[in-house]
Amino acid sequence: MSEVLITYKNVKIKQDEQTVLENVDLDLKRGSFVYLIGKVGAGKSSLLKTMYAELDIVDGEAEVLGFNLRKMKQKHVPNLRRRLGIVFQDFQLLTDRSVHDNLEFVLRATGWHDRKELEERIRAVLKLVGMDENADKHPNELSGGEQQRVVIARAVLNSPDIILADEPTGNLDAETGRSITKLLHDLSDTGSLVVMTTHNLQLLREFPGEVYRCEDHKLVKE
Repeated sequence: MSEVLITYKNVKIKQDEQTVLENVDLDLKRGSFVYLIGKVGAGKSSLLKTMYAELDIVDGEAEVLGFNLRKMKQKHVPNLRRRLGIVFQDFQLLTDRSVHDNLEFVLRATGWHDRKELEERIRAVLKLVGMDENADKHPNELSGGEQQRVVIARAVLNSPDIILADEPTGNLDAETGRSITKLLHDLSDTGSLVVMTTHNLQLLREFPGEVYRCEDHKLVKE
C-alpha cells in the first residue's frame, strides 16, 4: 500500500474573494503521476498553489507531507517547501548566473555547505535531466526545453517527496513538451509523487496517470 502524501477533505479554495474550487477531496500517493486538467481559470494553478502554501485554504482539511495546511504557521512554510520540488511554466531561473550557479544557489539556501557534496549533487541532477554538458551556460544561451530541464534539475536537488509542475510544457513545442513530460513521468517511477497541470490532453494518452478535472468549481476524477 503506497503512502498517502497529500490529503484534502471537503476543501474550499478562494482567490480574490471568489470561490475557485469547493468540496475538493484528494488522496495522492507516493509514486503516482497525477494530471490536473480543465479550462483556464478553472482552478488548476490555484489548487497547486495551496499545496505549497502560496494560497490559503478557507475551509475543509488539508495535509501535505504531514503538514496541516489550515493550521500551519508562516514560519513553517519553508520547511514544507524544502520537501517539495516546484516546476514553473516561466522557468524563474536567475539570468545573471550559470546553470551550475543557479543550482548551487538553491543548495546553499537549503543548508548544503560541503563543497564536494554540492558539486556531486549538481552533477547528478544535471545528468538526470540530460543537461550535464551545459553547466557553464547562462539561461539565455539555452532553448526553452533546455531551460525547463534545468528547472526540473533544480526541483529535484533535495530529493523531494512531491514534485508540483504548473503547465511545465505550456511554453514548449509538442516534441519538447513530450520529452519534459517523460522526464517527470520517469521521476514518479522512482517514488516521487508528481502533480502536473496541463492543457495538452495528448500527453494523457502517451503518459498515463491519474486524471482530475477542474470544472464548475469542482474537482472530478476522470
